[in-house]
Amino acid sequence: MTSVAGKTFGIVGALAAFPRRLAAREVERQQGHLRSGVTRKTSHVVFGRKLLTRDSEAEIEARFDAQCGAGRYPVSENGFLRLLGLLQAPAASSISRLELLEQSKLAERQFALLSLFDAFEHNCEPYSFRDLILAKKYASLIAGGAGWSAIVKSVHRSSNPVTTLTSLSLEAEGRDAIYARMGERLSELDGQLLLPMDRAGDVELEELFEQAEEAEAGERYNQAAALYERCLSLDPGDAVAAFNRANSLRAIGRSNEARRGYLLALKLDPEFVEAWFNLASLLKETGHPDSARKYLQKAIVLDDGYADAIYNLAALEFEADNLADARRWWTRYLELDKNSEWARNATKGVHFVDLHFATRNAG
Repeated sequence: MTSVAGKTFGIVGALAAFPRRLAAREVERQQGHLRSGVTRKTSHVVFGRKLLTRDSEAEIEARFDAQCGAGRYPVSENGFLRLLGLLQAPAASSISRLELLEQSKLAERQFALLSLFDAFEHNCEPYSFRDLILAKKYASLIAGGAGWSAIVKSVHRSSNPVTTLTSLSLEAEGRDAIYARMGERLSELDGQLLLPMDRAGDVELEELFEQAEEAEAGERYNQAAALYERCLSLDPGDAVAAFNRANSLRAIGRSNEARRGYLLALKLDPEFVEAWFNLASLLKETGHPDSARKYLQKAIVLDDGYADAIYNLAALEFEADNLADARRWWTRYLELDKNSEWARNATKGVHFVDLHFATRNAG
């Protein structure tokens, strides 16, 4: 078993250093799974460096916080390659994360974000003395007003390994510009560090997927569906693209096509929990409660902590007058959620069923 086996990796943002298809083949070969986006089954999230050109610093931090808050492990591109055995790990070193933070005076959050975009030689501990030098330089730049995202953008504009920055005198010009001092002059860190691979098709696919996500987020669902369809034409095995296309079609009332889209996503990935859930919701909306019940049960078998599926199944059983089952599922829901509006509704449901049975037994 490899360190990848049994794990499900999701990608946030497009990859810059290597093709997604290459990574997908290698992950599957090592008995893991790689998805375009993030699902409930995702255990590790790879943050693609192209996020740096698309999203603001605050938006990236929000994504990072959301994934960590959901219990997923964030991985840098280099960290991902090393997990796969496609990039050799640097020589073993002896500096712990805590020691590096204490000696460099770099804040832990800033260190985590810099590491997420491979601003150090190592992507995890133990760290090297070169990592400590870099951490001290980055702490000085941040103290001078630079943002962490400006630092990592500059790092990856350099055509040289990140360790070469240890010998340079780095200066910040405002929040978004990092320069190397060469005598009396300031020089930009030019170039871009890429692995020598032919990525034209992958670049097109990743850009299409980003455009589709943006169209969907902007509620331009017709455009999003068309873009996701183009993604599928380039990568017919992308379950997330099939799922997102189905969501877009559902949003514009094309229910039959959306149903086929969810079924395609499930054919590609039978453990795609959100697809089972959304298919069930669609079938309930279109008057097929028995099928909806079956698919909600499937979602719960795959993820017994899926609160939304549990609540919806309770509501479905209640509407079918299966009160004992409704009470059982609402009780389970309340084990997962005690404070929301949905929890209050579930509590009312349990009380209603209890009152109904008490009244019937008294009669």
